[in-house]
Amino acid sequence: MKLYNLKNNSEKVNFETAVKLGLGQQQGLFFPVDLPIIPPSELSKILKMDFITRSTEILSKFISNEISKEVLHKHVKKAFSFAKPLKVDINKKISCFELFHGPTLAFKDFGARFMAQMILAFSKENESFTILTATSGDTGAAVAHAFYGMKNIRVIILYPKGKISTLQEQLFCTLGKNIKTISINGSFDDCQKLVKKAFDDKKLKELIGLNSANSINISRLLAQICYYFEAFSLLSEEQRKKLVIAVPCGNFGNLTAGLLAKSLGLPIKSFIACTNANDTVPRFLNNGKWDPQKTVSTISNAMDISRPNNWTRIKELFRRKKWNLKKLRFGSVSDDITKESIKELFQLNYVSEPHAAIAYRLLYDQLKKDEFGLFLGTAHPSKFKNTVEKILKKEISLPPELKKWNSLPLLSYNINPDFNKLKEFLLEK
Repeated sequence: MKLYNLKNNSEKVNFETAVKLGLGQQQGLFFPVDLPIIPPSELSKILKMDFITRSTEILSKFISNEISKEVLHKHVKKAFSFAKPLKVDINKKISCFELFHGPTLAFKDFGARFMAQMILAFSKENESFTILTATSGDTGAAVAHAFYGMKNIRVIILYPKGKISTLQEQLFCTLGKNIKTISINGSFDDCQKLVKKAFDDKKLKELIGLNSANSINISRLLAQICYYFEAFSLLSEEQRKKLVIAVPCGNFGNLTAGLLAKSLGLPIKSFIACTNANDTVPRFLNNGKWDPQKTVSTISNAMDISRPNNWTRIKELFRRKKWNLKKLRFGSVSDDITKESIKELFQLNYVSEPHAAIAYRLLYDQLKKDEFGLFLGTAHPSKFKNTVEKILKKEISLPPELKKWNSLPLLSYNINPDFNKLKEFLLEK
């Protein structure tokens, strides 16, 4: 698999190098040179496969020249060794596709665990890495648990202090060992800037073997394509013909993966890019002006991102496929409407957290009479226990996965968004 740097097209690397580097020169994201297409006859066979076998087939379309299908299957099986996504019907026209049945109860488990397996597959004996990543909520836990205890890999996770849920914080800031966490006095965008600055420091990169596990890493992105095929496989023939998928968007990796699934040949009619008050993309799609504003804190904190990294990949995909960007549906939802949407879903016998509720709201509002809609459930509602309980005035019990970590002490460091302070930490700890 060959990939090119979106900021410097002359920089071309293979999949192994892209996985290990994370970012290219000038902080550029890697994008596939070739965009494979699955013909309809093969697609129908793939959709009948079990999740692991199908995922191996899909991923092999991109990387089979670097990893044999047999070896890839073993790594996919280890990466996705948890309960499959689940489709829950809300009404006759709308279903939720729950992606939060992994070890950290969030969709990020798919990408983080596959990336860990790819690092393992490509690692040479005694080769060491420092994984540096920023999280607005669920990425931190997924990455921490995916790499926890792995030999020669140190993970450092930055997150905005006081701007993720308590339970999200407990899941990845209590592990210790090779997992180091730093709360930053600022926003997620501040955290992301620090990560990018670290990648710009060539000497630092070489000294500590720097890599990133954000959705900027191509391995995470490819893994997420797989569950869109799983969603499609669970639908009736009639539903498949008119499918619209609403995606809660923060860094836009999840939507990028969905669009890559469509590029592969999955006949999804339309996507809805769903944001909260941090609506840089909806405003851009509405008026053509890229105007990121100061990040606003909301109850859907994983989407509190005003400069989404993966948007450049989406624009490139639309350009390459000659798709019309104006046909991408979009919308943003305020906290007040998010709360009302959580209540509305509860009246329909479904307990949702804020991110999925935003996707439900925009799907409900934009779905046409002849369409069928899926909205993505990206995290278990108990991860936002305090918020959901206040809205519904109902107690939510914690699943065992969260109870286990809830009473442990936090092991985080704290710094201002100062790159020199972060650099000291990276070199000394």
